[in-house]
Amino acid sequence: MKIKIPANLAILSRQNPKYANKKYITDDTRELDKDSLLVCTRGNEGFIDKLLEDSCSNALDSSFCDSLAKSPLRDLRDFIITPKDLATMFAPLPSLVAITGTNGKTTTAAIIYSILLDLGYTCGLLGTRGAYKNDKKIRPKGLTTPSLLELYEILLECRDCDFVIMEVSSHAIVQERVAGLEFASKVLTNITSDHLDYHKTLEEYIRVKNSFLLDCGNLSCGGSVIINADESNAWLNENFGVLSKGTEKDAVKNTLKNSVLYYAIEQGRLAKVNLKADAYSLDNGISAHISFECKSVGSKGGSSECGGKSGEDKDNDDKKGQKNFEQTLINAHLYGKHNLYNILAAILCVKSLKESKKSASQISLESISVALQNFGGVEGRMEVVSHSPLIIVDFAHTHDGMEQIFESFRGREIAVVFGAGGDRDRTKRPKMGLCAYKYAKKLYITSDNPRSENPQSIIDDILSGIPKPNHKQNHRRVVCQSDRAEAIAQAIEELESNEVLLILGKGDETYQILGERTIDFDDREVVREVLAKKNLPQNLAQNATKSSAKNTTKTLQEAPPQKDKS
Repeated sequence: MKIKIPANLAILSRQNPKYANKKYITDDTRELDKDSLLVCTRGNEGFIDKLLEDSCSNALDSSFCDSLAKSPLRDLRDFIITPKDLATMFAPLPSLVAITGTNGKTTTAAIIYSILLDLGYTCGLLGTRGAYKNDKKIRPKGLTTPSLLELYEILLECRDCDFVIMEVSSHAIVQERVAGLEFASKVLTNITSDHLDYHKTLEEYIRVKNSFLLDCGNLSCGGSVIINADESNAWLNENFGVLSKGTEKDAVKNTLKNSVLYYAIEQGRLAKVNLKADAYSLDNGISAHISFECKSVGSKGGSSECGGKSGEDKDNDDKKGQKNFEQTLINAHLYGKHNLYNILAAILCVKSLKESKKSASQISLESISVALQNFGGVEGRMEVVSHSPLIIVDFAHTHDGMEQIFESFRGREIAVVFGAGGDRDRTKRPKMGLCAYKYAKKLYITSDNPRSENPQSIIDDILSGIPKPNHKQNHRRVVCQSDRAEAIAQAIEELESNEVLLILGKGDETYQILGERTIDFDDREVVREVLAKKNLPQNLAQNATKSSAKNTTKTLQEAPPQKDKS
């Protein structure tokens, strides 16, 4: 990829001869020319090594070699920059917030974005659903975290924003797509099994996620690391003693200890938890009494346990060391305990952020609570497509994500339609089958995006996790139908009045990948068509489409996607 160096960065050419007269930045050695700089990443370093080895003899065209010979910069290394150089060139950037975790990244990021907009900040948002700036979509759906240069293009477009909230995937961490950036806040939702086709082992996946959180170099002065105290795979979570196993991790922990903030539901009794749900109800949305507590103590880079204060602010704080305590009631138009976790993560993140261009005071818990009521959810995440019968579509595509959805309807009879993606992590398929079998009365196992795999072989992998006597003896309990539209139609036809139908895996995706074909397909539209044929259109749920910031239940909506989930 090649991007143009903005005109307003041209002043750098007078400060550093390496940048002199350069017009472009590329990450592709084949695009390097006299007008370009080449950024070195983990993805292209092998090609750069070969380029340096071959030099002008093979790798570059003759016109570039001729100009190189006449240039004061005669070494190819003078055309190569690091991600850190890139960050310096493009500085200053907005305050950046990173959300990482297996599940909940999209919803948590969207909640933070919505709250900050309602509080009067200018914000960017980028992730699985594309990129937004102040409620306007500026990029279509693509990778969860875009490539390094595409990311900088988006950040330049959001240059005048107070904050940019981004989802950071495990792939992006390994491939260094966020290398060189500094974050005002890094948030962990949870860590469970996923993407083992890429990371090979769960241990490596856990290591990758934690490496991002433990990296002191990517945390800005006064920044915070937000950790789920109920997450056993979080290495910064002292409840589970993982950090005591190595001196290197101990050193990191000591460096970050006052920058780390914890939220919890189950572990809320622990003194170190900063934000907890003291009591909550999951009936008809989410209601909870929450409490926030922290103290102002200096830490890495002059930050404080509360977050949001620079070293300069800390020195002027007459109440240094005094505890700050707030409590309030929250109500949200979301369902499930997993979304309560997402809400707590988002609230603690917002509490930790600096007031930026506003005032020096910290954002109050009460103002956050008011703003939260305006958030109507994200399309394809626990989206109610029909109220009667109750039919919900969700993106859950791991056994842990499915379990969180099922737990939200404990006490209800559940029917579920689901499959698993082809050419992706096969180890999760039996776990998904067993999870569905444990919770659902009726299972309709079907195709997700089979890609190049035989749909039936994917279904067989899912079936391998289900106790065999049951799915052989009771065909109504476990139905195998590779045609997803037919599976949905059959599930609706057989749905009883006391049951909820959960259609999982694709969420708001508007396509299906079958072999080399990509067809138009939307679970929600299939549901609406089936219900219309049953003469039940009056029961369809109406999604909120208004996305303005204040006093409106907002639903973050999606344009047609360009690429598939990984």
